[in-house]
Amino acid sequence: MKKINLPLTDDVIRELKAGDSVLLSGSIITGRDAAHKRLFELIENNKPLPVDIQGEVIYYVGPAPAKPGHAVGPAGPTSSYRMDKYAPALLDRGLKGMIGKGARNQEVIDSMIKNNVVYFAAIGGAAALISKSIKKIETLAYEDLGTEAIYRFYIEDFPAIVAIDSTGKSILVK
Repeated sequence: MKKINLPLTDDVIRELKAGDSVLLSGSIITGRDAAHKRLFELIENNKPLPVDIQGEVIYYVGPAPAKPGHAVGPAGPTSSYRMDKYAPALLDRGLKGMIGKGARNQEVIDSMIKNNVVYFAAIGGAAALISKSIKKIETLAYEDLGTEAIYRFYIEDFPAIVAIDSTGKSILVK
C-alpha cells in the first residue's frame, strides 16, 4: 500500500503502476456529468473556468448529505465513462488525476499518456467506508447543481487502486 500526498507531482505519477493500491491524502476536487458539461462548454468557448484545475485530482462523485458529526454522507464513485467526452479537454488544461469506477475510452487513455495523468479506481459499493476518509468539504462552484456541484474534499487515507497508469497500462476489462 503506497501512501500518496496530494497534489500529485509528475514524478509520483510516473512511479505509479497499474494495480498499485494507494491511500491518498490532501485535497481533491469533485465533479460529475453536469459540472463536466459546464466546464467543457467554457473551454470550448475559450472562457475561464470557475475552478483552477491545474495539478488537481478530480473525484467523480455526487456525495449524499452529511449526517451530524460527519463532513459528508456516503460518497461512492460514479461510472467514469460518463465523463469520457469531457476528460481530454480537462486533461489538456492541467488535470493530473481522476478517481471513479469502470473503464475509460481510448481517447481518454491517449490523453492521459500525452499529459502524464493517472486514473484511480475507488471501490464501488463502499460509499460509507470512503466517506470516513473525507474530513472536510467546501463548495467551489455550481452550487445550483446540489450534490453535483464542484466541491473540494480534504481527504486522509482515501483508498484507491491505480486502474490506468500514465503509460496507458490498465487493470480494467473493457
